[in-house]
Amino acid sequence: MKEHYAHIIEAIGEDLERPGLKDTPQRAAKAMQYLTRGYHQTVEEIVNDALFPSDCSEMVLVKDIELYSMCEHHMLPFIGKAHVAYIPDGKVLGLSKVARIVDMFARRLQIQEQLTVQVAETIQRVTGAAGVGVIIEAKHMCMMMRGVEKQNSVMKTSAMLGSFRSQQATRNEFLSLIR
Repeated sequence: MKEHYAHIIEAIGEDLERPGLKDTPQRAAKAMQYLTRGYHQTVEEIVNDALFPSDCSEMVLVKDIELYSMCEHHMLPFIGKAHVAYIPDGKVLGLSKVARIVDMFARRLQIQEQLTVQVAETIQRVTGAAGVGVIIEAKHMCMMMRGVEKQNSVMKTSAMLGSFRSQQATRNEFLSLIR
């Protein structure tokens, strides 16, 4: 990857011998590996048996989970937060695991729409929940730095599964709790 970054830097007309750029190809390669580390993680490793029996059947919500991802169209960052809720059906997921699932999918080349669905479907599959709701709000550098250059627009996406889709009261409770 280092060599590819060197070619890109040269292709834009820069001098790789310039003091500020000498180690940039290596640093950029290491950064890209870190930013896309989600490709080397699995749900099973992340959850690591952190499912616990519970009689709880009320909504569990983890709000304002910060996320950093890279758009697959321009390889520019999008930055925002995820709100993830589920209705347990006999078991609950360890709290940190919800954020780790968001991170695993966010740390891949992504589009926000797919990220939202991946998180919801994974929480549903892992927990067997009666319902799952996920809302992601993010600012996209591809809209801010290039093209339309809109600095204050925020994209919001949602995925509602099970009771979050079929029961308006559950959906409304979720929406009111994330405000």
